[in-house]
Amino acid sequence: MSTLETTVLETINSPADVKKLSVKEMNILADEIRQGILNRVDQIGGHLGPGLGIAEATIALHYVFNSPVDRFVFDVSHQCYPHKMLTGRKQGFTDPCGHPEISGYFNYEESPHDPFMIGHTSTSVSLATGLAKARDLKGEKYNVIALIGDGSLSGGEAFEGFNNASVLGSNFIIIVNDNEMSIAENQGGLYKNLKELRDSNGTCANNWFKAFGFDYLYVEEGNNVEKLIEAFNKVKDIDHPVVVHIHTLKGKGYEPAVKNKEWGHWSMPGLLSEKSEISGVIPECYETLTKDYILNAVKNDSTVIALNAATPGVFWWDSEFRNKLGKNYTDVGIAEQHACAYASGLAKNGAKPIWGVHSSFIQRTYDQLSQDLALNKSPATILVFWGGINGADATHLGLFDISLISNIPNIVYLAPTCKEEYMKMLDWSVKQDKHPVAIRVPYVDFVSTGVEDNTDYLKLNKFKVVEKGSKVAIIAVGDFFSLGKKVKEELKSKLNIDATLINPKFLSGIDKELLEGLKSNHDVVITLENGILNGGFGEKIASFYGNSNLKVLNYGANKEFNDRVDMDELLTRYRLKKELICEDVNKLL
Repeated sequence: MSTLETTVLETINSPADVKKLSVKEMNILADEIRQGILNRVDQIGGHLGPGLGIAEATIALHYVFNSPVDRFVFDVSHQCYPHKMLTGRKQGFTDPCGHPEISGYFNYEESPHDPFMIGHTSTSVSLATGLAKARDLKGEKYNVIALIGDGSLSGGEAFEGFNNASVLGSNFIIIVNDNEMSIAENQGGLYKNLKELRDSNGTCANNWFKAFGFDYLYVEEGNNVEKLIEAFNKVKDIDHPVVVHIHTLKGKGYEPAVKNKEWGHWSMPGLLSEKSEISGVIPECYETLTKDYILNAVKNDSTVIALNAATPGVFWWDSEFRNKLGKNYTDVGIAEQHACAYASGLAKNGAKPIWGVHSSFIQRTYDQLSQDLALNKSPATILVFWGGINGADATHLGLFDISLISNIPNIVYLAPTCKEEYMKMLDWSVKQDKHPVAIRVPYVDFVSTGVEDNTDYLKLNKFKVVEKGSKVAIIAVGDFFSLGKKVKEELKSKLNIDATLINPKFLSGIDKELLEGLKSNHDVVITLENGILNGGFGEKIASFYGNSNLKVLNYGANKEFNDRVDMDELLTRYRLKKELICEDVNKLL
């Protein structure tokens, strides 16, 4: 890896330096910013298309406005890479040694130019409205600018933010970056109006933003720095809320990301310098199993429907899969709350919804899970992907779904340990009509035992004793079952303890009969879960044994927000290693 060579970008150490540039230099800077994005993404992965398309607009923003006195709030942070390069953090994009130091998201811990830490979508208008209102209450004067992508407009919080912001009666500027895409294609009626506005150069009578009460300005050439500077100067220091709607090209400057905007939204390291696409045969995994199951289920039952909230790539639900499903597929846009209630309505009226959701995003649905789904006992199926301890940034940790879902009445939350259990749970959930069911799709490794799962999941909360022993019992949840087996081997090798190994399968309840039986010949119970301990599965076990002499050791993640911490460091911190667990058991005994 080598440091990226630049000419104009190397002179930019703060927004003050941007203000010194000529238009010609700004255009060179935009191209160098794009090279910086490509350099970073190819080497460590990250968001690609959104930042490539917003380079000129970000330069124009910093040329016209005065950050950090004027406040910028970037929605979901997908578009913040150019902003970071212009605010003293270019080493995160030009120098391999600087890549890990700079996060891929808006981050107040990095710079005063980032008022918040932001990683989830549709939030910028609400956050910025709060900044503007506080400014007004304090009698201060400066610009507050929220930047939101057209895809993020489909989220409910965006509507709520627009509704409140429109009546501020003071300076408030919303930049709508319209690149005609969400992560995949945009979905929903709102986007018909955005097309009307684009086609009419912003003059059509039907204007969603004006209907809310905003002043409105349209910029067709959203990648023309001169046009953008002109527009931003018109709204600078404005005394009322205004929307500046700019039409940009997602992936600009990198042809593969322009041709395939969905593929170009985000990339793993190394793909750009290789072939710009994933090639070869994809090995069997939980994602491919899920896709095949859904396609076959729809062939046999026209009421089966797959749905997601604008993140099909998480589950590998590519355009071919979506097209095959046709009317049996819904992308609700970036609206997890609606997805949950929509699934409940589908299930309540006899359809069989299968909702795929990222663990980190299901946090947005607590009320809908409780009120719309669980209270109504709607037999929908929720597949929770990417749940578990990981080295992601603080906004995408995937740690909290067990605590969140498993403590809501009526929901059955299942944790398969292997392919065979996952397929049995999925099939059972889709065909049954008694319970809302969530399945925590394994995150760590793909495991296939070749042994058919004959569990009757209608018999709720029945744990499976896989290997019977004594003295120590290991209850290992989901994809930490493999760790449980290693701990059992370590206890036998180091302490000559033949431990009992248990696969609980259920996260939302406990097997009281089985747990009671362990009291007769066990001194210690170990629980292993790939999530936060507070409110998690292990605490249910510890609570059961609270008034007994049996000791419980709970292993999982601490209640904390980690930001890009190495996995080995996390597993050591949480003592989630076989030798550390064995050491703890030895001390306790």
